[in-house]
Amino acid sequence: MATKTKMAGIGIHFFANPARFLRFARKIFPWVTIVAVACIVAALVLGLAVVPGDYRQGDAYRIIFVHVPSSWMALMIYVIIALCSAAGFIWRHPLADLVAKSSAPIGACFT
Repeated sequence: MATKTKMAGIGIHFFANPARFLRFARKIFPWVTIVAVACIVAALVLGLAVVPGDYRQGDAYRIIFVHVPSSWMALMIYVIIALCSAAGFIWRHPLADLVAKSSAPIGACFT
């Protein structure tokens, strides 16, 4: 029983404290950035250079590999903004307001 209670604090509620979350985010930010840049470069090379063009549209077809993921990302970010704004309004959690505020320019860029 003691281990179950001890493990309960390590879930998502552990990172609900802004100080703990920022400490954790500062530690993993460089590694996540490296992985994200590598994935973006690989996806762009594969989508724009390796994949053959469509038999009718030719190379103009390749815009789908950039446009569709960008629009999905914009929609996902707007949903995150709505959920975090609701959580900030209902439970008055300061981290939810921070996430909603910082996600708005990113969603606008993907639109």
